[in-house]
Amino acid sequence: MKKHYIEHWDAEDVDAWEAGGKDIAKRNLIWSVVAEHVGFSVWSIWSVMVLFMPTDIYGIDAAGKFFLVAVPTLVGSILRIPYTVATARFGGRNWTVFSALVLLVPTLFTLYLMMNPGASYTTFILVAALAGVGGGNFASSMTNINAFYPQRLKGWALGLNAGGGNIGVPMIQVIGLLVIATLGNTEPWIVCAVYLVFIAVAAVGAALFMDNLGNQKSDLRSMAKALKFSDSWVISFLYIGTFGSFIGFSFAFGQVLQINFLAGGATPAEAALRAAQIAFIGPLLGSIARPMGGKLADRIGGGKITLYTFVAMALAAAVLVTAGTVDDGTPGAATAGVLVAFVFGFITLILLAGIGNGSVYKMIPSIFEAKAQGLEGLSRDAKAAWSRAMSGALIGFAGAIGGLGGVGINLVLRASYGGTAKSATMAFWVFLAFYIACIFVTWFVFLRRPSVTRGLTVSDGDDEKVSVSA
Repeated sequence: MKKHYIEHWDAEDVDAWEAGGKDIAKRNLIWSVVAEHVGFSVWSIWSVMVLFMPTDIYGIDAAGKFFLVAVPTLVGSILRIPYTVATARFGGRNWTVFSALVLLVPTLFTLYLMMNPGASYTTFILVAALAGVGGGNFASSMTNINAFYPQRLKGWALGLNAGGGNIGVPMIQVIGLLVIATLGNTEPWIVCAVYLVFIAVAAVGAALFMDNLGNQKSDLRSMAKALKFSDSWVISFLYIGTFGSFIGFSFAFGQVLQINFLAGGATPAEAALRAAQIAFIGPLLGSIARPMGGKLADRIGGGKITLYTFVAMALAAAVLVTAGTVDDGTPGAATAGVLVAFVFGFITLILLAGIGNGSVYKMIPSIFEAKAQGLEGLSRDAKAAWSRAMSGALIGFAGAIGGLGGVGINLVLRASYGGTAKSATMAFWVFLAFYIACIFVTWFVFLRRPSVTRGLTVSDGDDEKVSVSA
């Protein structure tokens, strides 16, 4: 057997799993989390950099900053499509090493640009776009780990992998906070320098401790086949509501706080520090909650947990609508009560989005496992391979579509703050309406009594009805 290469991997073989397979899977999971963690940090680096960018020095207003943060979100979402098939084409270990090393490029460019604030806005946009490579890591990492774990443990494993990666968002925000708290808002290059070291650790660790799987399959043809099923599109839509909310609010939270602290009379340096002291809390809680969402979905059912999550998110959005109605956006209007409501609403939304991320991604392998059992003329191994290929393909596609939700959140906030009211109230109404739509879709597709017109249905083991027809 070649070093770091496993010709045949069958996670459903209980004897092989207990004889050492679970240790191999765990080792790959650990370093997958590390690499994805750093990728998320680099992806979200501009959500931290904007706190170091006073308008009078960099010449970029609030609307411009929201767009600046949205650009890497867009690029990272698009890159998730090719990243999904990369692990099967090049090997999970090989691609993890490569994708980690590529992060050096945006980090070095960001370091240089922040040392030269006189650059044009177009230059900032182009450098921010480079950070999008960090967003692609999620798709390749999740597709790879999906192949390593058996069906009964996928919810927990995928939730842990994604949650550990998601923590990269609050981690870089904490590092930004430490820099601002000790040196002020004038030394953003230090954040970049720290991540140059982290990137090197992730790449070396993946090279030494991860493996390539010989029977891993996930290509664009698999993705095309997966998208022939209507459930695939529904899952992607729901992931806009969960992951789109997580990444969108995580990226925008600090800036929304900074705007409100400035409205309350704080100086730019004071507003940056106060925003940084709070902004990381939401992404941290959301990241920790993701594996919990996967585990709850393993026990109760992905559809049920997803529905409950969207109901709670709608209530949290209603809190933001109420707070936004009180705050008219004028200087001094950001009262203590309004700020508390903003903080509570945003943190709650990000926390719930983390839970929803885990539950939605649990539904993906469950759906295709159920569909595989309805396929005739295939052996057990062939059905398992088909299920893995379809699940891996949809994980990447749903991740890409979900990431676009983060772009939408920042663009809606940009439009809302750029309007005549100069507040986010309009944006909060949009978010509330979208969560209500997600509630209806989740119930209608996965939890209501199955319609005979949907074709053959089977249970995924969690009392959820899944269509086997396209």
